[in-house]
Amino acid sequence: MLPYDVLSPHAQGFINHGEIMESLAWAEAQKDNRDLIRQTMLKAGEKKGLGHRDAALLLAGAESGELFELAGKIKREFYGSRVVLFAPLYLSNHCVNGCVYCPYHAGNSAMPRKKLSQDEIRGEVIALQNMGHKRIVIETGEHPDFSPIEYIMESITTIYKSGGIRRVNVNIAASTVDAYRMLKSSGIGTYILFQETYHEMTYNALHPSGPKSDYAWHIGAMDRAMQGGIDDVGIGALFGLADYRYELTALLMHAEHLEAVYGVGPHTISVPRMRTAHGVCTDRFGPGVADETFARIVACLRISAPYTGIIISTRESEEIRRTALDAGVSQISGGSRTTVGGYCQSAIGAAGTKQFEINDNRSLGEIVAWLLERGYIPSFCTACYREGRVGDRFMELCKSGQIQNCCQPNALMTLQEYLIDYADLPTRQAGEKLIRGELGNITSDKTRAFVAECLERIKQGERDLRI
Repeated sequence: MLPYDVLSPHAQGFINHGEIMESLAWAEAQKDNRDLIRQTMLKAGEKKGLGHRDAALLLAGAESGELFELAGKIKREFYGSRVVLFAPLYLSNHCVNGCVYCPYHAGNSAMPRKKLSQDEIRGEVIALQNMGHKRIVIETGEHPDFSPIEYIMESITTIYKSGGIRRVNVNIAASTVDAYRMLKSSGIGTYILFQETYHEMTYNALHPSGPKSDYAWHIGAMDRAMQGGIDDVGIGALFGLADYRYELTALLMHAEHLEAVYGVGPHTISVPRMRTAHGVCTDRFGPGVADETFARIVACLRISAPYTGIIISTRESEEIRRTALDAGVSQISGGSRTTVGGYCQSAIGAAGTKQFEINDNRSLGEIVAWLLERGYIPSFCTACYREGRVGDRFMELCKSGQIQNCCQPNALMTLQEYLIDYADLPTRQAGEKLIRGELGNITSDKTRAFVAECLERIKQGERDLRI
């Protein structure tokens, strides 16, 4: 077994099983040590993050009320009341892998297979734009014939040329440095890939065949992406496949590795939970992760990685998403479809291609209204990516707190666009009331005046104004 080394080029070196098990054993032994937990909470309150071992301790022993309060405070410090909105766009469900938890697996003969043409992609994008979306993440099964890198790049070009989508994030299979260079040249936002589970024995059992069965190759994707010039990467684990304590610790070790080697950690961390899917029996994966435990995981991630966006999807119910937002989540999907071609009326017949069951079926408009009611700013901002505030530059601004001078104004401007172009009257009235209040919270007189001017210009018909 390799020794633990955060700088190691080998997956089993920086996601080190021995280090994880030692950390979990130490956390279990110390979970009733109130003095140590209090000291760790005070350290977390400095808002500089925590290491994986400290996070394991708080997950094991911190009082939930104190944990959630601190996580919420840290989130407000870096993200204010903004919540970024996005939607997934499924391009194809053809797949050569044998992942037993996913209905797309190659052995699922009951799954109808579909790949979108460029015309169909254009139709999906128009449907998403008509909802009000500006940011999407493309998803596809892993298949060398149906989803080669050339198809992905052509699809990205189609999406950008279709009009209103301003940022395309990409969640596709682990690839080579050269392929990531190609993705970079196509103008992607964040490259996202979930390890599913960091527990190697479990990973091997759940991935019996296909390119994804190579644990080390999959885990090294983010290193290769950064070596290929991609500035922003997003990691995640599918909670419910293995011990949640193991996954949290490994996620943070992965973040520590990227920070140590490349000077910048992950742009986002996603926290999907295992859900029912067509042709997949969830009983084999055990009882899953309880709601309260799930909220503690989110809070520990927020405390430990204060500068990183945390994503929760429509896998979760409205109630859980509300709790997770308060505990540290900063990005959510809305009005999502997990089918290939699911946004167009003509594609309703593709319902059998669903990857997983959705538990929040509200429309984007309903979610925007809900966020406003709870005092959040629904944000459709994509300005940082297009202004070059990515990678280490974004993290420097975030760590210094200066990112608020960009994100808050841009969130208000994109919200104003949405209210005029897509919202019903009650939502528009609620949103404009919130904008008036938040405008007064901008401390710089110059910035406040500029944003006020831009808001008026948006009302007169201009679009895509930003700092």
